[in-house]
Amino acid sequence: MSPKRKPIRTIGLFGKYGSKDVGNVIERICAFVRKRDLRALLEDATAEFMEKKCADSRPLASIGQDIDLAIVVGGDGTMLHVARSLARFDVPLIGVNLGHLGFLTDIPTERMYEELTRILDGDFETEERILLEAEVVRDGKVLHAANAFNDVVINKSALARMIAIETLLNGDYLTTYKSDGLIVCTPTGSTGYFLSAGGPVIYPDLALISLAPICPHTLSQRPIILNDASVITLVLKTPEEDVRLTMDGQVGERLHAGDVVEVRKSAAALQLITSPFRTYFEVLREKFRWGER
Repeated sequence: MSPKRKPIRTIGLFGKYGSKDVGNVIERICAFVRKRDLRALLEDATAEFMEKKCADSRPLASIGQDIDLAIVVGGDGTMLHVARSLARFDVPLIGVNLGHLGFLTDIPTERMYEELTRILDGDFETEERILLEAEVVRDGKVLHAANAFNDVVINKSALARMIAIETLLNGDYLTTYKSDGLIVCTPTGSTGYFLSAGGPVIYPDLALISLAPICPHTLSQRPIILNDASVITLVLKTPEEDVRLTMDGQVGERLHAGDVVEVRKSAAALQLITSPFRTYFEVLREKFRWGER
């Protein structure tokens, strides 16, 4: 084990909210952890939907200070939700996949004990993934601030209407996007909404921030890749539209004309444990079915 690595003594367990199917898997992990004389803690919302509470619980906002490892049972949406809350505690995360895609939660349940044994023995590597920090400023006051693991998105709900987003990079004018919206994403998020908007797949441990307009009116406005020191300022220029800012598709805020959204790399970063049994490119081939006829 690396001398800088914190010993694993307490493990936090997080499940897909409202899913009864997750409870059985978490109970099995609880029993596995106890056999190794380690402590397990449940996140409060996870404990609520379990028929049998197998460990003490803590709120999501504070559980990170009490655990040395987080195990997330569910899909990528569950991992995104947990990751935003735990990033400031520098707790490594691993995901057990019960979802469909599983880019982030990549341990299958049939190999769960094998991989968890390796991790608890200290035989694992982590990848540092950047997060974004977004602030909504109205009339000079910060109304809302949140982190995003995948992406920060401005989009509209009205049909057949474009919005205008003035975009500045480090204080310099870049362009005004006239489109259905705009995506600012991390490399981790490049396989999500960003990809659907025409962006490239970006290797996840690169220190980059990317922009992609959603259905731009000017077809020459293409996705652009920036270094992670960039500060992106977005000013909504379209009045009287239902326009929203969302982080990872889960946390949102309605925007008004003139609102300023400032996006930069967060000071917090996520430590994601990666599986030694398959590479990132194997995941891409499996999920995107590359090479199939």
